[in-house]
Amino acid sequence: MPNRIDSRFQTLRESRTAGFIAYITAGDPSPEATASLAVAMEAAGVDILELGIPFSDPLADGATIQAAAGRAIAAGTSVSVVLEIVRQIRKSSELPIVLFTYLNPVYVYGYERFIKDASSAGADGLLILDLPPDEESRNAELAGSHGLLSIRLIAPTTPPDRMELIAKSAEGFIYYVSREGVTGEQASLSQSISSQVSEIRKHTSLPIAVGFGISTPEQAREVARQADAVVVGSAIVRQIAEAGNAPGLAEKITSFTRPLADAVKAG
Repeated sequence: MPNRIDSRFQTLRESRTAGFIAYITAGDPSPEATASLAVAMEAAGVDILELGIPFSDPLADGATIQAAAGRAIAAGTSVSVVLEIVRQIRKSSELPIVLFTYLNPVYVYGYERFIKDASSAGADGLLILDLPPDEESRNAELAGSHGLLSIRLIAPTTPPDRMELIAKSAEGFIYYVSREGVTGEQASLSQSISSQVSEIRKHTSLPIAVGFGISTPEQAREVARQADAVVVGSAIVRQIAEAGNAPGLAEKITSFTRPLADAVKAG
């Protein structure tokens, strides 16, 4: 059976539209709310969901996502709970899911066990922010994917020879981090997106998704003209923070997400 991520990008290619990838932190504002949010966001036009595993010591996350991780942990969200959330989503949705995490929570859970359990739960891809491909290849215990695609990051500071190494080990899509520093909404887009995407394309035929700092439909539309997919995270997470567990959370996030998805498709 084809991986859901590959299948979704194939559908997007056939329709000649860019994909919309949304990030939310699993367990924020509660584990129970996350599955409902995922289904609502799919209905709003999200093509792939990045589901963040909350971690107490993130390196690449800005204040908005750090706070979301803190709320999720306070709500009792562990790795096991995140995998149960994926199972709940799978009861009503075939939305492709990428688990977005640092290595520490996975290693504490047990890497081989995690890969097996995540695949069994219904996850499609894995993005470990602090595990470079050359380090992965040196550790036998990190081999074996059980069908999970290894999503790789490329940054503005990544030199071409390093791009080639990363691209060779990537599956599903390349996530291009369009800005240096941590996650967070930005008033303007990086001016180097087009040139950097063109450089990455020299090293891979995989779809290229661009994220970090994209927060408005106008920004999403502009990036969609240059990339295969657009990633929005902090802006959605901020909406979740403002709504909390109040009634109508799913409707609020749907209302915020749909214009972003529409802009990407129109780009």
